[in-house]
Amino acid sequence: MVSAVSYLNQHAQWFPPAHQALDDPNGLLAIGGDLSPDRLLHAYRNGIFPWFNPGDPILWWSPNPRAVFDIYTLSPSRSLRKAVRQQGWQYSIDLAFDRVIAACAAPRNNQDGTWISEEMQHAYRRLHHEGHAHSVEVWDGNELIGGLYGLAIGSLFCGESMFHTRSNASKAAFWALSSHLQKAGGRWIDAQVPNDHLMRLGAQLLPRQEFLSHLRALRDQPLPEGTWQSGRYAFDV
Repeated sequence: MVSAVSYLNQHAQWFPPAHQALDDPNGLLAIGGDLSPDRLLHAYRNGIFPWFNPGDPILWWSPNPRAVFDIYTLSPSRSLRKAVRQQGWQYSIDLAFDRVIAACAAPRNNQDGTWISEEMQHAYRRLHHEGHAHSVEVWDGNELIGGLYGLAIGSLFCGESMFHTRSNASKAAFWALSSHLQKAGGRWIDAQVPNDHLMRLGAQLLPRQEFLSHLRALRDQPLPEGTWQSGRYAFDV
């Protein structure tokens, strides 16, 4: 185990091995580099992601343990099904990526700021335009009330953030994502850093090395063509 993080330049698309990340702060691996599509894809394919405050250097992380969802063990609660059925909500894939990431970055009541800076938004919009980043939206009629976004790395989906303006709407987006992935043959959703909300949704904790082993098996297993075709759908309630 190294005792200091690595410093990256803006030219070589290189990262130290994820297992060299620090114990304190948990998972900090490297500083610097850039948010180019090639570097971001290289990072996610190796279990690394950026997370830093606006104005700070780019920080790269691979925490231990890792919060993940096995989509084959997930099912919506009875109360969530009831809420979606009563409200008549629908969901969509990739119809409003820019609006979703902007909503995820908006100030929240229990936060002073956001880590999803303009720089981060621009980087993930580029990944979306290149077909790597995707969004799930929840609609009440024509009103966008919830959603999430992340990256598809083979048959693994790396979740980044979610939002809601109505109770249960972000949970509905997560349900839509897990159902969509399951139908397409996906396997895991990476939720990165564990927290109480993720654990209540059904996340499980994997030691870093176990997560990396799963990642190596999944990252080169593409989902069927058309999986991320944009469209609007009814919930299976």
